Amino acid sequence: MKRQRAEREGRKGELAAELFLRAKGWSIVDRRRKTPVGEIDLVARRAGTVAFIEVKWRRKADDLDFAIDEYRLRRVAAAAEAVAHEYAREGEDLRVDVVLLAPGRLPHHIVNAWQP
Repeated sequence: MKRQRAEREGRKGELAAELFLRAKGWSIVDRRRKTPVGEIDLVARRAGTVAFIEVKWRRKADDLDFAIDEYRLRRVAAAAEAVAHEYAREGEDLRVDVVLLAPGRLPHHIVNAWQP
């Protein structure tokens, strides 16, 4: 039961992140992209940039401080590397972003969160 609730809440968080990014001028290119090395929550494009976005939703804003770590970012970066050729056009920049969400708090967009 806990897993189902977490899945539902995660999907709601991804939808909220998508709406937030659209409001900032991003086009959503793909959702929940599975690769052999991991999953990318959202793939978005805006003005010559393709962002592979990890979305984290927590019930408490304080829990967002621990929602993302190097291990998770490395997995998203590996997944992005595996499929980047499918999304990137010549000359476009690629990056890994994070959107953090919690009730009663504005979304926090961390730009270029992965810099190995």
